[in-house]
Amino acid sequence: MQQLRLTFVCELDRACLTALFSDALVIEDLKALGAHVTLMLSDLSPERAAVVQQLNAAGVPAVAVPLLPAEEGYYFTADNTQRAVKRYEKWKAWTAQHGLVWEGVGLDIEPEARFYQQIMDNPWGLIPMLLPRLRDTERPRRAQAAYAALVDRIHADGYSVENYQFPLIADERRTGSTLLQRLLGLVDVRTDREVWMQYNSFIRTLGPGLLWSYGPEAQALAVGTTGGGPDVPGHPQMPVLSWDELARDLRLAWHWSEDLFIHSLEGCVWQGFLGRLRSFDWGQAVVTPPKTAPLAEGLRRVLRGTLWASAHPWRVLSIVVGTTWLVSRWRRRA
Repeated sequence: MQQLRLTFVCELDRACLTALFSDALVIEDLKALGAHVTLMLSDLSPERAAVVQQLNAAGVPAVAVPLLPAEEGYYFTADNTQRAVKRYEKWKAWTAQHGLVWEGVGLDIEPEARFYQQIMDNPWGLIPMLLPRLRDTERPRRAQAAYAALVDRIHADGYSVENYQFPLIADERRTGSTLLQRLLGLVDVRTDREVWMQYNSFIRTLGPGLLWSYGPEAQALAVGTTGGGPDVPGHPQMPVLSWDELARDLRLAWHWSEDLFIHSLEGCVWQGFLGRLRSFDWGQAVVTPPKTAPLAEGLRRVLRGTLWASAHPWRVLSIVVGTTWLVSRWRRRA
C-alpha cells in the first residue's frame, strides 16, 4: 500500500476559524490522522495568527495560501499579479511579526470571484464577460511570467510552493493551446507540487469518471467539497458530498495518488466526517472504473480536439479547404 499524505483545506473567516479550533478535538483528530492543513488567508489578523500558533504548538504542518480581501477579489488571478506580489510581502511581514512556522506557501490562482457568482446567477452572462478576452493573446504569457517570478521569490525566502489547478490544464498543455487560459484566466505556472481540484459535489454524475480519467496524470488530487467555501460575503452555498460520496472519491483518488487533499476541514467537522476518517478503511472496496469513465474520456478527446484546433487554426483551415476541394472534385467526376 502506498504511503498516504492527507491534507485538509480550511477556508473560514477569522471568527469562524477561531470557533472551529476552540474545539480541542479538531487538532486531536488532525494529529491522529497525521494530517496537514492548508489555510486560506483572506485576512492577516491576530486571531488568524493565533490559530496558526495552535497548529505550530501541536506539530500539525500548515501551508499558507495568501489571498486578497473579499472586496479586492479574493483570488490571485491572471490580471492582479502586482497585487498578488504585494499581498505575499504583507503575508511575510505578518508571519515574522507573529513568529509563525509554515510548511510552505500555496498559490490559489483562479478566475475572479465574480466569475463564479455569474455562473450561479446566470451562466449566459459569462459570454459577454469572457469573449473579449480571446483577443488578448499575450495575457497567458504575461501572467505566467509574473507568477514564475513570484515563485522564484518565495523559493528565495526558503519556502516550497504549491498551486491549485483545474485539471483542464492538462489537456491545454497537451495540445499547446492557450484558449482556456485566455477565457478562464488559468495560469500555467510550475511549482513544486500541483494539486488538481476534482470537486465532484458540483458534477455528481460525471465527476467520478473525470476523477478516474485525470487521476493517472495527477501529482496530487483534491476532492470535495464537504461544506464551507470562500470567505466572500454573499457567496452562494455550495453543494456538498455525503459520507458515501466522499469515501468513494477518496478511494478513487488514492488509487492514483498518495497525495490527497480534502476541501474542506470545516465541512468534515460540521458533518462529523473528521472522526470517521480516523477509522476509515482505505482498502475496504475494490476500486474499479466508474460507469461514467468512458464518457469522461470521450469528452476529454473532444476537448483536446477543440483546443488543438484553437492552437493550429491554419492547419485546420488547410484541412477544411483540402477536404472541400477533394469532395467537389469527386462530385464532378461522379
